[in-house]
Amino acid sequence: MAPISRTLSLALIIKTSAFTTPTKTLATRVVSATTNLPTSNNNNPTRQPMARRMIGSILDILGGGSSGMISPDAALKGRETQMPNINGLKHYVLGNDLMEVPEGYEVAVFGNGCFWGSEKAMWRMPKGIHSTAVGYCAGYTKNPTYNEACSGQTGHTEGVRVVFNPKEISYVDILRMFWESHDPTQYLGQGNDRGSQYRSGFYYFNDDQKRMIEASKTAYEKALGGREIKTEIAAASDYDKYGGLWYFAEQYHQQYLAKPGARPYCSAQPQGVSLPDADTWLPEDLKEKYKPSLPESFWKKHGPVRGCSVVRFDNEPISESSY
Repeated sequence: MAPISRTLSLALIIKTSAFTTPTKTLATRVVSATTNLPTSNNNNPTRQPMARRMIGSILDILGGGSSGMISPDAALKGRETQMPNINGLKHYVLGNDLMEVPEGYEVAVFGNGCFWGSEKAMWRMPKGIHSTAVGYCAGYTKNPTYNEACSGQTGHTEGVRVVFNPKEISYVDILRMFWESHDPTQYLGQGNDRGSQYRSGFYYFNDDQKRMIEASKTAYEKALGGREIKTEIAAASDYDKYGGLWYFAEQYHQQYLAKPGARPYCSAQPQGVSLPDADTWLPEDLKEKYKPSLPESFWKKHGPVRGCSVVRFDNEPISESSY
């Protein structure tokens, strides 16, 4: 079942207005319904997560979620228990441990719409990717579940965590894939997926990352003809007081699009616009250290095109001999 469109969601809400049930009560009933949905397994994880995604979009509109973020004080409290079955889990395609960060490797964390397609775009990069994982980032609830994140009541966005070898692939290449894989001018949503849980954001772990994210944002905004980019840029440390920036999502979400029976869904809205050459926007003192590792021939053949296309691609990483 495809995710419900905003138009259809509004139609359903208008229809319910003929009843006397207050909006808050209706929303509570929908949230309660999600807690009774059966847990999906690894072989067929589509049906219930997609239903929850639909319900989350309806709840977001009911609660006015598209107009802003929930406050930390109003967010769900969460729990101390970490997501089960993640410790020791191997990447479904790359085979490496999802949690480990080998010595000398770095981490990038971002969100740009439904995390299924966003993750696939990263693990398919031709070199330097140790692992990718999906999860919930930049929110206020400890160890949230998918139900909770989709309700918009945790403040998290669906995110992707990339562990990479900077000697093989540059942070600049990851940034370029991030920007070109979605429409960063959309606010609190991407395509049919609406709400704070689908917002665009990139989160930095050091000053170099911050400077590159901000400089590339300015460059891409100009490339988009001056359309304002709404991407959230924040330090990972900003979320330490809430338990941390990142929480792994359930096992069945990890590398979902590579698994048997996966439904090829992606809400991202690539604009078909390239990030300008890094030499035009990288700070002068960072140009040598962070120069792109992937040539322009890679982007011309394998870069994102307008409209979500990543779901149609093979699951294996792109061969370096192909460009």
